[in-house]
Amino acid sequence: MPHRQGAKRTKTSVGSIDRVLRIALGGGLIAWAAAFDSPALAYLGVIPLPTGLVGTCGLDSLPGINTCRVKT
Repeated sequence: MPHRQGAKRTKTSVGSIDRVLRIALGGGLIAWAAAFDSPALAYLGVIPLPTGLVGTCGLDSLPGINTCRVKT
C-alpha cells in the first residue's frame, strides 16, 4: 500500500524480538483470562498486545527507550 501524501507515519520504537514477546505475552494473558474466567488478566494482556502489533509504545518514548535497531 503506497504512503499517502501528507499522512504522518508513526515512529517504530519496538524491535522485532520485543514485538514477538509483547504479542505472545498479551495474547497469552488474554487466553489465560478467557480459560480461567479472570478479567484482571485480560486487562493486563490488552496493554502489551497492541503495542506489539503496532510496533510503537507511548510509554517507551517518554524516557527515550527504543528497542528497534532500524531508524524510522
